Amino acid sequence: MLKEKTETDLWKEFQETHSAEVREALVLKSVPLVHYLLGRMGISQDMGMEYEDLAHQGLIGLIEAVDRFDPNYGTKFSTYASVRIRGKILDYMRSSDWMSRGARQRVRTIQQAITELWETEQREPSEEEIASHLGIRLDKVQQALDDANRVVLSLDTMVITGKDNDLSFHETLKDEDQPDPSSIFADAELKESLVEAIQKLAEREQLVLSLYYIEELTLKEIGKVLDVTESRVSQIHAKAILNLKAVLSDG
Repeated sequence: MLKEKTETDLWKEFQETHSAEVREALVLKSVPLVHYLLGRMGISQDMGMEYEDLAHQGLIGLIEAVDRFDPNYGTKFSTYASVRIRGKILDYMRSSDWMSRGARQRVRTIQQAITELWETEQREPSEEEIASHLGIRLDKVQQALDDANRVVLSLDTMVITGKDNDLSFHETLKDEDQPDPSSIFADAELKESLVEAIQKLAEREQLVLSLYYIEELTLKEIGKVLDVTESRVSQIHAKAILNLKAVLSDG
């Protein structure tokens, strides 16, 4: 019976037979990964049909990952599938105009302000300083940070190629190949620059990044640790990523 086989056995059989039954078993084993990643992206089931649409896209990414994965490369399937799932969700969010043009412009404006303040102050600007720099209310800055997280800003999808370029790390992966996602940060110089940039952030932002990327908690779980709302964690996370982009682009 399929249920008695280990995942390793299933992969071996699938590589040899390409059985539809084994393929389905491998997909079903990893469906929880789709929902876990949506939670880490701050996408809640409270969103109703929007959540279901994104979960469906994640499932498509999972199926593609099963079809393309090669265990012989030594990469964990969950690692490879996470890149595919998140990439498919991101592509859908972009193509369906998940965030309005006005909201996208607000995010770009906040990013530009953070970059300019880093250049003049040589330190991380506070949300109040960003608001003052732009001549807008603090709640508008925080709303823009919420918007920023809705486009799923993260270390693994962070734009590093230009201020107006939406190219993300997942888009550099070639469909016909099976690269190890860890190679994204294989470049020693980039890793060193990223570590140095993170050390320039406020302690709370460093903590959020640590809990999110190292401890792999969801935004909701981080909120419980810090005793703040999930929305506030989303803002802190977005501000941390925007600050890292400012520091790295300046370098």
